[in-house]
Amino acid sequence: MKKSAGFWKRKINVLAAVLLGLSVISCSTVAFTGRNRLLLYSDTDIFSLSDQSYSQLMAASVRSSDTKCTVTVTEVGRRMTSALQAYLTATGQSDVLNGITWSFDLVKNSQANAFCLPNGRVVFYEGIMPVLDTPDLVAVVMGHEMGHVIARHGNERMSRQALVSLVGAVAGQAVGQKTSQNVQALFEAAFSIGSEYGYLLPYSRKHEYEADEIGLYLMAIAGYDISQATTLWTRMSQATAQSVPEYLSTHPSDANRIRHLEKLQDKARSLIAR
Repeated sequence: MKKSAGFWKRKINVLAAVLLGLSVISCSTVAFTGRNRLLLYSDTDIFSLSDQSYSQLMAASVRSSDTKCTVTVTEVGRRMTSALQAYLTATGQSDVLNGITWSFDLVKNSQANAFCLPNGRVVFYEGIMPVLDTPDLVAVVMGHEMGHVIARHGNERMSRQALVSLVGAVAGQAVGQKTSQNVQALFEAAFSIGSEYGYLLPYSRKHEYEADEIGLYLMAIAGYDISQATTLWTRMSQATAQSVPEYLSTHPSDANRIRHLEKLQDKARSLIAR
């Protein structure tokens, strides 16, 4: 049966009220960048799911036997997290790290990749280490992954997935009833976003730029050579051909990342003097 104009108007009003209410009660700002974000889930929920994912991942992985690279990844991670903790404490922002437990692993995998779960578990693949032949270059990737954690990008992606579900159902229950099943599904979707090119993918690229920016600042306060951030992406550009157009990708092009990082060099250097 065809719905009346009044029916859809009521549905739209309900949706608008829900979205407005969520935006009012759930907005916060990202450390270092000051960007406004919408977080609908608690750190407790996110970190619990991250703990489960990390346990499953490591159970299915083999830790690297390359002692030198393992030590480098661990030492860079510890140095950067220590500098971050000191900086946030000195600037009255220590609550940014509440509940986060940092760890640093190198596993056997030929892919040139690294990632970090929202709870602070950073994992490097062996395949990326030939590109990261100095501690400064390891710090570029480490800082980027830590940036995702600090900015709560995992939570934000889940929150936006929930909003997309809500809009799709007009008055859907994905946000209103946060059952464990719903939260689990949204957590999985946040790390495998799919093909929503016009909304979710561009937002993911924004996250990548922001993680690059925060990572550069972390390098600076930890005493690493921030000029190596552009060096890394120049190397990555030479080592891999980006076959997917940027507008269909979750990641910016290497050239755009380099330009973005070049613009931030002076701001990053200003943190060193603090």
